[in-house]
Amino acid sequence: MACNPKLEVLLTPADFAALRHRDLRASVCVVFDVLRATTSMITALARGAEAILPVAEIPDALALRRQRPDLLLAGERNGIRIGAELAEGIEFDLGNSPREFTAGRVRGRTVAMSTTNGTRALRACAGARAVLVSAFVNRQATVGWLQRHAPASLILVCAGTLDEAALEDTLAAGAVADALWPRFAGSHITDAAQIARQLWHARRTDLEAAMRDARNGRRLLANPDLSADVAFCLRHDAMPLVAGMDHAGAVRRWVVDDLRPGVEERATAG
Repeated sequence: MACNPKLEVLLTPADFAALRHRDLRASVCVVFDVLRATTSMITALARGAEAILPVAEIPDALALRRQRPDLLLAGERNGIRIGAELAEGIEFDLGNSPREFTAGRVRGRTVAMSTTNGTRALRACAGARAVLVSAFVNRQATVGWLQRHAPASLILVCAGTLDEAALEDTLAAGAVADALWPRFAGSHITDAAQIARQLWHARRTDLEAAMRDARNGRRLLANPDLSADVAFCLRHDAMPLVAGMDHAGAVRRWVVDDLRPGVEERATAG
């Protein structure tokens, strides 16, 4: 592992796509897709889902359903639940609204989820020592895990919007970076991490106003069926759990001291 701690924030999909070409075995990645994929995953786990299987494309989710007929399908395109016209005549069970992931729908179930950016960001981090899933709703639990494990290389990955940075993800990454700043002060901190932290300090007192400035926030607020998602996603530490992706690519609720099975050993071997 690197001796000098390094803190990075990746702001755009182009940034996280490049992770596929990096050696991440000594790195911990934290993925943020606040509006709404990571918030929905955390909500599903908090309400009893067994696991979330993030997949990049609709055909990948359908292939999993053919293998496991009991699997729930969740996902969105352009913010709207995936309909039969996009999925070989199969209507997805859930969209990407965290309010849909009720205990009655997801308890004890495994969910295959495909979203525009969030699932792609998670898959890009697959080679990391550990991959955490975070949002405002579990920010402090994520920070606590990171403080206990003190990774030498920490990469905060913002899912973004289409090919652009997303204000809400940058704010969430800045909030986590700010909480961990004393550990990395005087070491290698990227300019993007500085930007995210400074943005958090500038906007943290009125996140509702920040969401009205955010592309995703405006889009959701303009849709009467989805506007309540914005306030839901801003509920700080409402679900104090640690969520992470295991070696098989499934997002699960972690015991506080979990590392990804099969990855920690590979990272430290030799």
